[in-house]
Amino acid sequence: MNVFVTGASGFIGSAVVRELIAAGHQVTGLARSDQSAEALGALGASVRRGSLEDLASLRDGAAAADAVLHCAFVHNFDNYTAAAEADRQAIETMGAALSGSDRPLIVSSGTGNAVPGQPMTENDRIDPAKAGVPRLSEVTALKLADQGLRASVMCFPPTVHGEGDWHGFIPRLIQIAREKGVAGYPGDGSNRWPAVHRLDAARLCRLALESAPGGIRIHAVGDEGVPTRQIAEAIGRRLNLPVESVPLGELTGHFGWMGPIFAADLPASSALTQARFSWHPEQPGLLADLEQGHYFAQ
Repeated sequence: MNVFVTGASGFIGSAVVRELIAAGHQVTGLARSDQSAEALGALGASVRRGSLEDLASLRDGAAAADAVLHCAFVHNFDNYTAAAEADRQAIETMGAALSGSDRPLIVSSGTGNAVPGQPMTENDRIDPAKAGVPRLSEVTALKLADQGLRASVMCFPPTVHGEGDWHGFIPRLIQIAREKGVAGYPGDGSNRWPAVHRLDAARLCRLALESAPGGIRIHAVGDEGVPTRQIAEAIGRRLNLPVESVPLGELTGHFGWMGPIFAADLPASSALTQARFSWHPEQPGLLADLEQGHYFAQ
């Protein structure tokens, strides 16, 4: 199977590319820079130059592929609405190129939160208006599925962890702890973050590309919900820093833009995903991964 992958040189995407090639698939990765193109070539993938704004390149890449995995998203928090609109147009463009076939399109999104206090399941749906975020990846993909396309949604938790994660939420929390001299957690630290190791996530992406039907949400979740206090404790232990509660009214001052996100309670289940794909996380969970030390080597 020839798979077109956007975000192919990223933290998750590069692991997916390795997984697909190891399983005997051919991969064409989207690359917007010479550096990304070189990285993809080193992995054994073919390269299509372009970006999420280059709709012609996306259309042609999807049209030439047997399957599409859309992992890319421009995380521009200064203009998130524009980033979300570019993502929507990219998904619709690739979907149109696959129209009339049984070729799968898997779109990445987040696990989100449906009912406060309860784990999000694969049967739940995110309402963008209630979620307060303009990203429409899931809505757009499921709309394409309603129109007959074999489109599904790969929902990643806020933390996809593993060696080489230099730009995610966990590295940012470590940086803040170093700057503040304290490993902080929001309120009483009982709110939960789901997580998954990137290698487990990559394996699930391959399984989904090979067999997922259209119209479903797939949860790439290993840890259903790690209390944020335990995350802070692991960081404090590795940095030899005190671990302290940050009052909810002071979150932005302490954590910056990440404060409200770190305070969210976002447990998510992958029970249905594990049963559907015979997929079970095999790599270390988030806390065990933090204890391995690679997050603190830089």
